[in-house]
Amino acid sequence: MKILVTGTEGYIGARLAPWLQSHGHEVVGLDTGFYRDGCLYLDPIGLQVMPRTVFKDLREVTPEDFAGFDAVIHLAELSNDPLGQNRPEITFKINHEGSVRIAEAAKRAGVKRFVYASSCSVYGVGTGDFLDEQAPVNPQTAYAQCKVLVERDLLPMADDSFSVVFLRNATAYGPSPRMRFDIVLNDLCALAWTKKKIAMVSDGSPWRPIVHIEDICEAMRCAAEAPADAVNGQVYNVGRDGENYRIREIADIVAAAFPGCEVSAGPPSKDNRSYRVSFAKIASKLPGYQARWTAQLGAEELRRLFERIDFSQETFEYRAFTRLKQLKYLQRTHQVDDDLFWSAR
Repeated sequence: MKILVTGTEGYIGARLAPWLQSHGHEVVGLDTGFYRDGCLYLDPIGLQVMPRTVFKDLREVTPEDFAGFDAVIHLAELSNDPLGQNRPEITFKINHEGSVRIAEAAKRAGVKRFVYASSCSVYGVGTGDFLDEQAPVNPQTAYAQCKVLVERDLLPMADDSFSVVFLRNATAYGPSPRMRFDIVLNDLCALAWTKKKIAMVSDGSPWRPIVHIEDICEAMRCAAEAPADAVNGQVYNVGRDGENYRIREIADIVAAAFPGCEVSAGPPSKDNRSYRVSFAKIASKLPGYQARWTAQLGAEELRRLFERIDFSQETFEYRAFTRLKQLKYLQRTHQVDDDLFWSAR
């Protein structure tokens, strides 16, 4: 297929585009370019081909941008909770209204398949039970609220000529050239390598489901390729049942993968987000999909990467690998304006 991927210069997109290309698809990227400053590593063997990428703000797309494509995989949003809470009104403009605009433009252009990268964060505060796709959503942040609104607004667009599928990804981890160290396992691995100590600011009791970046890429490939009747109008949680952990359990797994690392806990957190998620549906219903990674394997993979690239504290703290730092830098240097549009030179 010919697939347009939004967010190819982001954390997941930088891995997804080559993943799709390695499976025989033609890929074109669309990205605003906020995170191009950061490249954690080069992998000419594993990431042999990068797609042609059009740099354009998703708030300005038109149907012409989607002409000739069979499918769209939409990743490009302001990602994670701290970034969303920084300017909630802009988050809603980009993540909610901008995402709906992309879907509408794609449908008018004749695109047949639309895959939306949602998030398990829509569950917010769980009951303690494993939440499946039928569980009530309970978003606690602007980022999660936008995910709920996009799902709500895109579902009525699904019909016989436009298949829409929603992938609620667990919290991602794993290496990417456009690395993020503002997500839990990646951050803990970086602390373990650079500090030899993980000093948690809370007691680590909240539950989080986590999923390797390759398992996300595979879910997106399967969702793009599946027969329409298997995915149209469907929501899939992306991950595997055994990969629900308390934060302190993730810290212990990471410490075991980084010899000499110590773990200490803090007081109970005021953050009430805690949820466990069921991934039974995607394991049984999405054709061809199988999640393969575990937190232990992921932590060991990151340790090997850090060894190979001589990972340093300076690199860990580099602004481009923390989304909020990078956007504040672009604003401070007047490269983007208050609404996050690129400024004219």
